[in-house]
Amino acid sequence: MKILIIEDDQDISNFLKNCLEAEFFTVDQAFDGHRGSYLARTNNYDLIIVDYMLPLQKGDEVVKETRADGKNTPIIMLTVNTDLDNKINLFEIGVDDYLTKPFVFEELLARIRALLRRPINITTNIIKIDDLIIDLEKHRAWRGKREVYLTRREFSLLEYMAKNQGRVLSRSAILDHVWDMDVDVFSNTVESHILKLRKKINGAKRRDLIHNVSGCGYKIDIKR
Repeated sequence: MKILIIEDDQDISNFLKNCLEAEFFTVDQAFDGHRGSYLARTNNYDLIIVDYMLPLQKGDEVVKETRADGKNTPIIMLTVNTDLDNKINLFEIGVDDYLTKPFVFEELLARIRALLRRPINITTNIIKIDDLIIDLEKHRAWRGKREVYLTRREFSLLEYMAKNQGRVLSRSAILDHVWDMDVDVFSNTVESHILKLRKKINGAKRRDLIHNVSGCGYKIDIKR
C-alpha cells in the first residue's frame, strides 16, 4: 500500500515515513503544498496524509485541488486547530479524517487502517486464496501449513495483488502502488520480484496462483 505524506516539517515527515515503512507501507514525501498537490493528482496513492499549514499552498487547497481532479483517495488532515467550525469545513471540502497535533503514531496508524478498509470492503485482516493465507496485520503469509517468509517488498506486492484478486494488474500499476517514486521504471524490478514471489508461494509444487497475462501484466487467482 502506498501513502503520500505532505508535511513541511522534515523531522515529522521522516519520522512518519520510517514508522509507516516499518508497517510495510511504501511512502512518498512532499514538503510544500504545490509539490504535494501535484503528486496527489498525478499518482495513484492508497492514502494521503496532509498537514494544514504548508508553505506555498495550504493543506485545504491541496485537498480541494485533489478532489476537483477526480481523485477519491482517502485523506487524513493533520492540524493544530481544534475549532469545531474548522473541523466541519475539513469534512465539507473532502477530508476523510483528521488528527490534531500533537498525536501519537499508534492513533494515526489505527485511523489509516480504518480508512484503507473502506474502499475495498475488507472487514477482516485475513485474505484467503485457495490454501494461501495472508495476515495483513501481522504481515505474515502461509501456503497450507507452511509459513512463507517474505521480504517487506515481497509482502507489499503480495498484499496489493491479493486485494485485487482476479484483476489483471499492469506493470505500471504495480510500480505505482508498491514502489515509491524513486524507482527506476526501466529496470526489471517488477519482473524479478514477481519471479521470487512466485517461487516462494509455489513451494512444494502447489498450484500456481500468480499468473502472467501476456501483454497486460499479472494477476493472482485460483484459475488462470
